[in-house]
Amino acid sequence: MISSARDFLSSHRDELIGDLTDWVSVPSVAGVPEHEADLLRSANRLAGLLRATGFPTVEVWKAPAAPAVYAEWIIDPAAETVLVYGHHDVRAAKAEEWEETTPFRAVVRDGYVYGRGSSDAKGQVLAHVWGLRAHLAECGAPRVNLKMLIEGEEETGSIHLRDLMEEHRVTADLVIFSDTLLWHPDHPAVCTSMRGMLLAQLRVFGPLRDMHSGAVSGPAPNPIHELSRVIAALHDDKGRITLPGFYDDVAEPSARRRAELAALPYADDDWLRRSDTRSIGGEEGWTVLERLWLRPAAEVITILGGDPAGPSRGAVPAAAEATLSIRIVPDQTPAAVADQLRRWVASTISDRVGHELTIGLETGQDPYATPPDHPAVEALASAMQEAWGVPAGRMGNAGGGPAELLARMTGAPVLFFGTGLPDDRWHDSDERTSIDVLLKGAEALAAFWRGR
Repeated sequence: MISSARDFLSSHRDELIGDLTDWVSVPSVAGVPEHEADLLRSANRLAGLLRATGFPTVEVWKAPAAPAVYAEWIIDPAAETVLVYGHHDVRAAKAEEWEETTPFRAVVRDGYVYGRGSSDAKGQVLAHVWGLRAHLAECGAPRVNLKMLIEGEEETGSIHLRDLMEEHRVTADLVIFSDTLLWHPDHPAVCTSMRGMLLAQLRVFGPLRDMHSGAVSGPAPNPIHELSRVIAALHDDKGRITLPGFYDDVAEPSARRRAELAALPYADDDWLRRSDTRSIGGEEGWTVLERLWLRPAAEVITILGGDPAGPSRGAVPAAAEATLSIRIVPDQTPAAVADQLRRWVASTISDRVGHELTIGLETGQDPYATPPDHPAVEALASAMQEAWGVPAGRMGNAGGGPAELLARMTGAPVLFFGTGLPDDRWHDSDERTSIDVLLKGAEALAAFWRGR
């Protein structure tokens, strides 16, 4: 059956795309001082869209250098209250690596909108805006109390989110978290878990200054060699992380959860094509989807040493550094993993070098799992089936985010809904979003609101 929400969205397709391309043009880059004004412009642009949608209350909350947008539509103080969470800040982009367009000049091509933030996560926010507009066109008014909190510093760790929620006393009975991926454009799945995250930087010190390699090569401690050795020791030959005690707190996934993931359509060649990952590795004994969503992981995301730009000076460098991203799962915590990492580095690194380990506990994020039998899970699955025309499976999210914080601050369960795809190139060049998936996502949200 073609719903009136589908008809509404089809007739407003160009407006949705226009809203997204206009918003992408605002370079709301997180954590870069010269883009602070752009973050405020981005927040004000969204605030205008929410007012035009009908929200009686819309505010821009000015957290330090990272404004958030808050909106609420209270129909009855005694009714259910649903809080939608998302973010409008984006990652920095290297324009010279983009081929489809420049990062902040969105283009529409072959069914996609290209531009930084088109998928992560401005497109996801607009799916909510237009899903609500389609619902209002069908039903005239919301059926629950609606709140939206779209922050401006997710990409830098949501440092002030807790303070904002405490200051403004944000409450809810259910949270919808929209900064996630779908498994496949043709096979919808409800996300019911998110891994946590911990970032750390390891600096290794060799000679007291950069030294001509011809003068000291051989006896001098080389910090790149030692950093490489430590990084190589982070995993064993079965792909397991070697921090002592690391797996002691890793909850064993239920047979039900493993069966849910096994039911998703999966093939190695499809995954490699859509993820651009060249080959498959990771922890032995687990499927690719289990490695992504149920098991912890440790990655090196930056490494620096010597002369990374320009001609080499032929010197043994004085220092080298790497940034580690550790993804954690229930029942691990950032604090416990930080202690394990400190002990492991201290016992692993050579005494011929100095080192400094900095762990970002202030931006660490706990993992979160939606209560599997919460009625909102099935309600969202039914809404997604209405939009896609096929049953919705269950999946997880491999990244991190403040889901556990939102649950703790509101006391409400968190439900995940996103319109991103693994092949949307988040944080990379030529980021894009599928227009068809955006429209289906908005239709699913309209159906979800109708069913509340």
